[in-house]
Amino acid sequence: MDVTLLYFEDCPNWLAANNHLDELLAEHPDMSITRHIVDTPEEAERTRFRGSPSILVDGVDPFADPDDPVGLSCRVYQTPDGPAGSPTLDQLRDALARF
Repeated sequence: MDVTLLYFEDCPNWLAANNHLDELLAEHPDMSITRHIVDTPEEAERTRFRGSPSILVDGVDPFADPDDPVGLSCRVYQTPDGPAGSPTLDQLRDALARF
């Protein structure tokens, strides 16, 4: 399973997502993680970047809605505890299980 973490450095929330992915690596030894900086509007458009952090599993963003805007912004995720800058560890675990 290929997981890509898309982010831009000025958004601090990518670090939480990165830590969750590192933690899940132990549960998914077949998973590879690529970290990709998105730093231009053109790159955001090319990668269909929905905000930082975005996580792609085998090229699919399991948290994206087709109407979500593309662009350089911090992303907000709906979690059981309310809006947050990163999906929870359990949300990521569930997303990976679908692939």
